[in-house]
Amino acid sequence: MDTIIAGAGPAGWALAGACARAGVRVVLVDPSPRRAWTPVYGLWRDEVPGLPDSAVAAVPHTVLATAVTTHTIDREYVVADNAGLRDWLAHPAVKVITGRVESVTRGDHGATVRLADGRRLACAVAVDATGARRALTGGPVRRPAEQTAFGVALDEAAAERVTGHSPGTAVFMDWRQVADDFPAPTFLYSLPLGDGRTLVEETCLAAKPGLPQHILSARLRARLAAAGVDEPGGPERVRIPLDLPIPRTLAFGVAGGFAHPATGYSLGTALRLASPVAQAIAAASNPRDADRAARAVVASATAREVHALRRFGLRVLTRLPSAQVPEFFEMFFSLPPDRQRAYLSGREDLAGTAAAMAGLFRLAPWRIRTRMV
Repeated sequence: MDTIIAGAGPAGWALAGACARAGVRVVLVDPSPRRAWTPVYGLWRDEVPGLPDSAVAAVPHTVLATAVTTHTIDREYVVADNAGLRDWLAHPAVKVITGRVESVTRGDHGATVRLADGRRLACAVAVDATGARRALTGGPVRRPAEQTAFGVALDEAAAERVTGHSPGTAVFMDWRQVADDFPAPTFLYSLPLGDGRTLVEETCLAAKPGLPQHILSARLRARLAAAGVDEPGGPERVRIPLDLPIPRTLAFGVAGGFAHPATGYSLGTALRLASPVAQAIAAASNPRDADRAARAVVASATAREVHALRRFGLRVLTRLPSAQVPEFFEMFFSLPPDRQRAYLSGREDLAGTAAAMAGLFRLAPWRIRTRMV
């Protein structure tokens, strides 16, 4: 099956490389297919058991989450080495075309992908991996709920003064505030980068529309000032759409609705599903069956049901008053570890996701329960 993948981020390269390894002829199309990946990617190690050490920049020795109290998360969290990750995903049989994909026409005998410069590329299977642009799946979602963040990389000693934790510690979230005059709840996220520096970010987990960068940067600067730390240059700015639907046509990564509506994470899911999707395409005897088989992997009925539950959880988060958000996460991190893992990573674990949400409801006081229905 000739397969065209639109988008050369980590998700696109993961699927392209997996297709090549499965014997599928594959073309990767992107305006800048060899561009460096600049975001800092963190993921749970157990989501991608085969992740090689060459694709890992750092492994925090401790993962903490502070809501009302501080909790230790007994689960290995890793920071990706972006260059090593690309090397692991790439395959020499992937044909790369520089261009901007604009649209696709699908039929029983394959698809035709149209590029912005007028070129048309025929294939058996077309996959949208263009992220939030969703070039082949209806375009960007209007006014989605978003996760936004503003961060800087500090040397380890400065980061320790800001976070209060020793070098090598990952802070999944810390809801303690240094000022009370900000309009929305935000938390501190901190991650060792493996090169003597630590990323510290002020993050708004979910808001509609997303909390603006100038508010996040002001709050992070307040944290730095309280710790007596000067702000370095080169900030990282994050904007992740959270409530994207799982489309009816074939898409992968963020375009395929992989971003977790409550965390924004999608990389682990893309790395885990790349090989099964490629194998499904390779095993099919015609374009229609290949497309259907690939969609069955990324958009099964169970995955859609779990995604719907997670999107409901997102709506609950965005309805909570600021003062109740830390209390909500105090309840979440009081759940048994398997319930936490099911909600954070169980894309097809309908029973585990429902059990986690039911457990939260049982723990919640009435003032929060009324916003969970």
